[in-house]
Amino acid sequence: MNDPETIASHIASVTGRPFRIQRQQSVGGGCINRAVVLVDGARAYFVKLNNADRLAMFQAESEGLAALRKAEAIRVPEPVCTGIAGAQSYLAMEHVDLIGRLDGAQAGRRLARLHRCTAPDFGWHRDNTIGSTPQHNTRASDWVAFWRERRLGFQLGLAARNGHGRALLDTGERLMSVLDDLIGHGPAPSLLHGDLWGGNIGASREGEPVIFDPAVYFGDRETDLAMTELFGGFGSDFYAAYREAWPLPPEYATRKILYNLYHVLNHLNLFGGGYLAQAKGMMERLLASAC
Repeated sequence: MNDPETIASHIASVTGRPFRIQRQQSVGGGCINRAVVLVDGARAYFVKLNNADRLAMFQAESEGLAALRKAEAIRVPEPVCTGIAGAQSYLAMEHVDLIGRLDGAQAGRRLARLHRCTAPDFGWHRDNTIGSTPQHNTRASDWVAFWRERRLGFQLGLAARNGHGRALLDTGERLMSVLDDLIGHGPAPSLLHGDLWGGNIGASREGEPVIFDPAVYFGDRETDLAMTELFGGFGSDFYAAYREAWPLPPEYATRKILYNLYHVLNHLNLFGGGYLAQAKGMMERLLASAC
């Protein structure tokens, strides 16, 4: 970390309390960012780092954290400040010790409460990222159109530019033509975490569920639930509690494949051809179900 004192000074100016680093510890920041915890003895902050040109990504994430916190449905680390220090951009936020055991039932109920927060339209007031991929959130009143243009259409176009178009283009075009039938309902625009896999939820020292690393927008609540199933890590008590708080229709079983296709295509675009067969298989299953 090149310039920790600049970050410490920014934290002090925003919080109105002196902050002098006594210790800094490198921690896991995922495959996109680097991260450190800065400690002054009394307070600790979790700081995500990337190249200076990724500042907008951190600014959008900070706004997403603030939006989730405003809902007062589930605990979210408080964002403190973003900026540039030397050659690095940064996002500083409250440090939460994620050392508790996750109460799946409590997490399910609180996620349902988050999804009860709604907006007039789908999307968000600004674009953000899913991983390091741009995520376009221009508002729309029609969910199918939003999903076709801002989500699947964008990822399929990116896959074509990345050299996967021949394998996906024809199947993708057929899939896009039957989205109305596959989605088949008009959901409320719920406040979404947007990237809710098992690595983005934990429990505080007191056992309180905590979500972080969001890709916030307003959309079908089922997209968050689908993402929890993509890589596993959420137990049966989580789903039972969510369904008790807000039941899911039978058609969710098909829609979750469609919604997770977005994330699989994003992994294909981020990490390469290892996800190509999975994406094609999901598209073929969806087309078969639409017949």
